[in-house]
Amino acid sequence: MIPPIPQPSSWLRRSALALCVACVATSAVAALKPGAPAPLFKTEAAVAGKPLAFDMAAALQKGPVVLYFFPKAFTQGCTVEANAFAEATPRFAALGASVVGMSRDNIDTLKKFSVEECRNQFAVAADPDGKTIRAYDAASLMPGMASRISYVVGQDGKIAFTHEGSDPLRHVEETMKAVQRLKAAAR
Repeated sequence: MIPPIPQPSSWLRRSALALCVACVATSAVAALKPGAPAPLFKTEAAVAGKPLAFDMAAALQKGPVVLYFFPKAFTQGCTVEANAFAEATPRFAALGASVVGMSRDNIDTLKKFSVEECRNQFAVAADPDGKTIRAYDAASLMPGMASRISYVVGQDGKIAFTHEGSDPLRHVEETMKAVQRLKAAAR
């Protein structure tokens, strides 16, 4: 005879439920909201395997910036997302917007990622200490990683659009729509 499986105590069930609610609440309010000022930053980045100094203020002088945070270079979802942003970068550029991805990966990893997965199309920025990631409320519950959050920052330096979610392709679709709306509003 198999002994019955012990049932968790009501205290354990309540604790587990509270933890789940806390996790959901944390992710639901994590991202900066439209209208909030976008934190300015300078950091090392790479495009086409070459290092460059990325300056958010300088990028905004040229047009809106699609800033997307990704957990880790060369992982499945991040590779899919980088490939999709690479394919869409010419369309973003035609709308006057630039694309930059950011993770906690080091610059040497991102140099390689910028060639292989970003296909030399856009910059990927290093934030190994997570300072900018935290400023954009994009820190993951997983230590040493960013959450998958995308922002469109308008030339006025304010968040114009925010998208959170695990589907990497939706980030490209939704930020493209947001940039198109910005372009239409500017006419």
